[in-house]
Amino acid sequence: MDFGKLSDISQVDFSLPAESKENKRILPQKPATKPQIYVGCPIWSQKEWVGKIYPPNAQSKDFLRYYAEQFNSIELNTTHYRIPDRETILQWKSQVGADFRFSPKFPQPIAHEKMLLNAQHLVSEFCEAIKLFGENLGLSFLQLPPYFELKHLSNLEIFLQNFPKDIPLAIEFRHASWFKGQNFEKAAQILEKYQTSTVITDVAGRRDVLHQRLTTPDVLVRFVGNALHPTDYTRINAWIEQIHRWLQEGLENLYFFLHEPDNILAPDIALYFVEKLIAKTGISLKVPIIRKPTIQMKLF
Repeated sequence: MDFGKLSDISQVDFSLPAESKENKRILPQKPATKPQIYVGCPIWSQKEWVGKIYPPNAQSKDFLRYYAEQFNSIELNTTHYRIPDRETILQWKSQVGADFRFSPKFPQPIAHEKMLLNAQHLVSEFCEAIKLFGENLGLSFLQLPPYFELKHLSNLEIFLQNFPKDIPLAIEFRHASWFKGQNFEKAAQILEKYQTSTVITDVAGRRDVLHQRLTTPDVLVRFVGNALHPTDYTRINAWIEQIHRWLQEGLENLYFFLHEPDNILAPDIALYFVEKLIAKTGISLKVPIIRKPTIQMKLF
């Protein structure tokens, strides 16, 4: 993910900001009966994972099946570029278990080209498609483009007024205008009104998008690491503490997606996250298994 990428992170303050006081109102202040944690990466078709988290002889047609044995969710970015047909979705669904969740990203034209206006036919087409996931449909998310500003807030409200109530949705904000003063609170109140969740992005070059404001008891976090730099681990440690607090206060569903440069190392930081979260909370999660590379000895 290029958004917020920095070549030099030595001066970045990676600490989590204070969470919004409104979170105390959003969460019921007691643990949920069955909180769900979904952890994954933004891709499954990573050939470098063959022999690492996939079997050494894995074929590309089986990558999703092997991925679903390691993780219980996927940030489904491919849907940002095209709406998959019925056969494709049913094929994907057939390769995962009942506990797996797809978190599809809304098609680019809806927000990036149409700015959320006059896009109802595309929204309907996409929503009808992802409904085919059935029990495997997780929290979908819509990424607003970097030029979608605070002045477009009315576009967002019109969009949410007409959005299907049976599709769980989170919104990712990017333009800097949303994060000045109390501006994000204006957006958050609109999301609350339409029971829409927030996306929180943790990336080096844009610390403002790390807003810590919940609008429902569900949240989607996009964590962007820096090739397993030591700060990746300290940042995860801080997230573990935050997530533990939210679980104690009633967070119901967390989607936590881990990015690394080229995503080759994404399973490594995901494993660290899962192990630390289990140790802190005792919650039951799939633990990814990373195979050690086989070293072949040459005889002379």
